[in-house]
Amino acid sequence: MYVIEDTSSATVAPEQDELAQDDLARELRTVVALRTKGRCRDGHGTLTHLFFSEDLYDIARAKAICAKCQVSALCLSTALDRQEPWGVWGGQLLLAGRIVTNKRPRGRPPKRPRPELVVDEVPLPPYLAPAG
Repeated sequence: MYVIEDTSSATVAPEQDELAQDDLARELRTVVALRTKGRCRDGHGTLTHLFFSEDLYDIARAKAICAKCQVSALCLSTALDRQEPWGVWGGQLLLAGRIVTNKRPRGRPPKRPRPELVVDEVPLPPYLAPAG
């Protein structure tokens, strides 16, 4: 048998309710900013493969896109708060909710360390560029 508690008579302190509403409003502003101002957002998901790739070149391209984004710091902080499992968020590579500074390619490590791969952003074709 199930016991259902009647919560209709429970009251919430007004200051707690205001704090919850402020948190919700802040979270909604964050989501709206990321979805409207993010450079990775084109509305069709054509860049998703770059941000969730295992290829070092794709990861470098995704970081280059994030480098010029105005909401990259907000993106990174929300991804760390959510403990995103993997991908490029805010210009940083995340794995298991933590920032990975140096991603190793598959196979045996080289005897001499390779220089960091730096790739300039590939320009978007005009028909894929977001309006506005």
